[in-house]
Amino acid sequence: MSSAKSTARDMTSGPILKQLVAFALPLMLGNVFQMLYNTVDSVIVGNFVSKQALAAIGSTTVIVNMLVFFFNGFSIGAAVVIGRYFGARNMEKLHVAVETTMAATFVLSLFFTLIGVALVKPMLLIMRTPEDVFADATLYLRIYFGGISGLLIYNMGSGILRAVGDSTRPLYFLVFTSILNILLDLFFVLVLKAGIAGAAIATILSQFVSAALILILLTRSKDIYRLSWKELRIDFSVLGSIFSVGMPAAIQSVLTAFSNIFVQGYINVFGSDVMAGWSTYNKLDQFIMLPMQSMALAATTFVSQNTGAGNDRRSDRGTVAALGVSVGITGVIAALLYIFAPASVRLFSPDEAVIRYGVLFIRTNVFFLLFNCVNHVLAAALRGRGDSRGPMIIMLSTFVVLRQIYLFVVTRYIANTPRIVGFGYPVGWMACCAVELAYVYYMRRRRPASAAVRNNIE
Repeated sequence: MSSAKSTARDMTSGPILKQLVAFALPLMLGNVFQMLYNTVDSVIVGNFVSKQALAAIGSTTVIVNMLVFFFNGFSIGAAVVIGRYFGARNMEKLHVAVETTMAATFVLSLFFTLIGVALVKPMLLIMRTPEDVFADATLYLRIYFGGISGLLIYNMGSGILRAVGDSTRPLYFLVFTSILNILLDLFFVLVLKAGIAGAAIATILSQFVSAALILILLTRSKDIYRLSWKELRIDFSVLGSIFSVGMPAAIQSVLTAFSNIFVQGYINVFGSDVMAGWSTYNKLDQFIMLPMQSMALAATTFVSQNTGAGNDRRSDRGTVAALGVSVGITGVIAALLYIFAPASVRLFSPDEAVIRYGVLFIRTNVFFLLFNCVNHVLAAALRGRGDSRGPMIIMLSTFVVLRQIYLFVVTRYIANTPRIVGFGYPVGWMACCAVELAYVYYMRRRRPASAAVRNNIE
């Protein structure tokens, strides 16, 4: 373990809250900068191109998320397995898991590039994208998916580092490439007048740089997670362990994102003003969710390492600590965003109609995100223990099935307004929170020994 001390973080001993915050803080800052990639596109396009172009980028978000979230499920599975081997001090298996993870990543990146480009028009048609937005959305998505492998490789590489407790160095890369993305956005949009295509090109170029940096780091590292190109291979037993955890998370994320295409379809009916307002709300909503997502990732790493070490009690204490931090930070940000909603939306567009609808969506939904803190942290802790099926079933039932039933019923039999459609998100969050709490209580009463859990991946 001596070689791991310089960058990896052993979370099986020491102060729990300090370790979680120390791990999650650079992760959260990194997620802020990663979020800036697409947000900067929206800000620059919304201010210097047109509100139709802003609506186009906003309407593409759910399509991009569908493929990225599927891949992130695979990343979660890899992080849990690698973290478990790290906690159990099984360095031989850890090395095999790293090589398998990256080899599978290269194959999947090619696959997702082809699938993404092929699905552009069908997905936009399913969302009932308006004619004045369709061409811009098609162009942006085709360029974005053409270069999506950069994002996927970076995310997987940084996931490997997170599994062994290193959340700091990926932050440095994201700071650099986010600044690069801003400069390239300004150059392509303002100098070259390339419009929405320029914003997409700037984003994928920056993502390729981040992928190159993470691969160089993994290759040149002297630590236990070093990537050896000569030993790059797919060990199907390890891959099976990764998929057993990652696939349920991936399926849940994809189907949730797919259902959001239909939510976007309900929004698109109201026209480009509402679409642009919904787009700005979603961008701000993504930022406010960063603390809970970062603490959730911290909980996954913490629980997976401690489960590997056979310490269930410490895993539980870490989960509670992560939940408390998540709720506290999200509550403060929610209050600030509620107060400063008009100024926040104005960053994306000066159009008064866009501002009005953006503020409407923010102030209707923002405080309900506290329920989502519970959803994300508890699901992450369950996955850290190797249980991905439970969170998958719960989130699909509430985020997808219940939400679509709500939207179908209220828009046809009660009222079809932007506020009522937007409230479909909180309906799913609240239901998920109630069911997930009951599920966690049930699982605690019948929890298997950690040794039995570890046997599932060893």
